[in-house]
Amino acid sequence: MTEHVLYEADGGIVTLTLNLPERRNPISERAMVDAIIAALERIDADPSVRAAILTGSGSAFSSGGDLRAMQAAAATRAADPAATPAYYRHGIQRIPLAFERINVPIIAAVNGAAIGAGLDLACMCDLRIAAESARFAESFVKLGIIAGDGGAWLLPRLVGYSKAAEMALTGDMLNAAEALACGLVSRVVPDAELLAAARALAARIAANPPHAVRMTKRLLMEGRNVRMDTLLEMAAAMQALGHATADHREAVAAFLEKRAPKFGGA
Repeated sequence: MTEHVLYEADGGIVTLTLNLPERRNPISERAMVDAIIAALERIDADPSVRAAILTGSGSAFSSGGDLRAMQAAAATRAADPAATPAYYRHGIQRIPLAFERINVPIIAAVNGAAIGAGLDLACMCDLRIAAESARFAESFVKLGIIAGDGGAWLLPRLVGYSKAAEMALTGDMLNAAEALACGLVSRVVPDAELLAAARALAARIAANPPHAVRMTKRLLMEGRNVRMDTLLEMAAAMQALGHATADHREAVAAFLEKRAPKFGGA
């Protein structure tokens, strides 16, 4: 049986690779959904993990849904539309909720096409780096459906409402340069340099005190949803924890002594 998501840990950085290259890494089926969520939960439960990278095997990051499987299920779904919401709730909609829970920063290394749910998967990550060959499309409308995986919530928060509306209502493709221009990705690199660039960014994150990194990500995530006063209360509580860590004391001492800090995660 194919391992749907490859998990590789190296020096506090985990690389997750979607591993159905012959089908362009669709994420809509239950086995892949379960594999992605299991990998995210494994990362978040491991205190040695400082940052993670998500990429795809083969020529695509992710094609999103499997159109052949969609075609095969079309008659069944049309005959019983009331069953579809449960299919989504117990299937692909579990992925954005899992990303919402995880405190480890995740970098999407978009190595090729990120289409439909594949684009939304990249949007679930905290940072995105694209290979020059990467392509992006919020293409659901071209198939007569909508983003059932949270794309309408995710995309406007990255590129703004107007650009998100343009992408979602036309379904048109963006190349890597266009994705960079609208803020969908933060960097574009030659294809051969993609994983090295993602790992270099992950290493810059991993070099910081791990408790502070995880708390910072949680504040950024919650800041999308809560009022300022609520976020300030959360920040104050987390700051109390931060001030109590050995890594905080080491960071201050290293700065004052003009030396490189040594963080132990305590």
